[in-house]
Amino acid sequence: MSIYDKNYKDGGYLMNYETPKLNTTEKRRVLQFKIILQDIEPVIWRRIQIPSDYNFWDLHVAIQDAMGWQDYHLHHFEIKGKRKRKEVHIGIPDLNRIEGMQEVFPGWEVPVGEHFNDLGVTAKYIYDYGDDWHHTVVLEGYILNDSLVEYPLSVGGERACPPEDCGGAGGYGDLIKTLSDPKDEEYEALKEWVGEDWSPEKFDPKQVSFDHPHVRWYEAFSEG
Repeated sequence: MSIYDKNYKDGGYLMNYETPKLNTTEKRRVLQFKIILQDIEPVIWRRIQIPSDYNFWDLHVAIQDAMGWQDYHLHHFEIKGKRKRKEVHIGIPDLNRIEGMQEVFPGWEVPVGEHFNDLGVTAKYIYDYGDDWHHTVVLEGYILNDSLVEYPLSVGGERACPPEDCGGAGGYGDLIKTLSDPKDEEYEALKEWVGEDWSPEKFDPKQVSFDHPHVRWYEAFSEG
């Protein structure tokens, strides 16, 4: 079973994966986003372009792949689009949420364009409620779809993604400090843990590979 509780399937969410219906003009658009990981200096950031018919689950998968996260943990977006009355949370619903807690709407049912509805609209993207990674996601631009290009596309960024389960921003800082000192007694163990090829400065946008979001969604919520 995946990290997501089987009750999401029992609750019927698996049957509601939505691809937004767009007019001809909207279909020709590509959306460009900048993603910035908070509380880390120097800044870790990515720039991606995605199809305009993505839902929030699709955007989540693109962010995970562009950043270098492994999608091991839960996530949600917090966003208030232009002319929207209130902020909404979109991600993985909690069927057992305590009364009074804000509802999280299933990302696979909500079109990205419903809330990222104007240039400059910004969202928080929270990943891993233990390490508590906070990202800022901003809609930077609308670009004409190039029929020769496969989207999503990674077009920019700097610095490597922190390793999963490293303890959040504080733990990452400790990790970098230890790896900068080969004489530290924990250096060898941590170097082996992060991998010999890992470097905090290493990132190449051209090396990003994107999974098919619908396939990732099905695998995450299916038995097996």
